[in-house]
Amino acid sequence: MINLRTLTVVHVVISLVGIVSGFVVMYGLLTANELHGWTALFLSTTLATSVTGFLFPFQRFTPALGVGIVSLIALALAIPALYVFDLSGAWRWIYVVGSVLALYLNVFVGIVQAFQKVPVRKGLAPKQSEPPFVFTQLAVLLLFVVLGIFTTIRFQIARI
Repeated sequence: MINLRTLTVVHVVISLVGIVSGFVVMYGLLTANELHGWTALFLSTTLATSVTGFLFPFQRFTPALGVGIVSLIALALAIPALYVFDLSGAWRWIYVVGSVLALYLNVFVGIVQAFQKVPVRKGLAPKQSEPPFVFTQLAVLLLFVVLGIFTTIRFQIARI
C-alpha cells in the first residue's frame, strides 16, 4: 500500500497539473480551439485527482468526498461528450459545462487546502468561515460562472 505522504504529494501534483492544463483548455474553449493534447491532459489529470482523493483514509462522509463525487459525475459526462459523441448536438455544451465544473471543483478544493495548510492563509481564516475565505470562494465561484457562460456561448457559436 502507498504511504500517506507519497499519496498526498502525488495527489497535489496531479491536481496542480489539472488546474494549470484546465485553464489552458478554458482559453481554448473561449477561442474555439479544442487544444486536443491539453484537453487530454486536463481531463486525465482531473479524473486522476478525483480518483486519488478517494484513496485517502476516511471514517465518514465528508464534503471532500461529495466534491469528488460531483467532479466524477461532471467528468463522466464531459469525457464521453468529447471522445464518444464528438461534441455533436447537446453534447457540445455538456462537454463545456462538465469541463468548467470539474475545473472549478479542483480550484475550489485547492483554495480550501490553501486556507487549511498555508500558515498565512490559515491565520486569516482558521475556521474557513471568516471573510477572507468566504470572499475568495465567492470571487472564484463568480469567475467560474462567468467563464462557464462565455465558454459555452463561444464554443457553441464556433460550431455553427
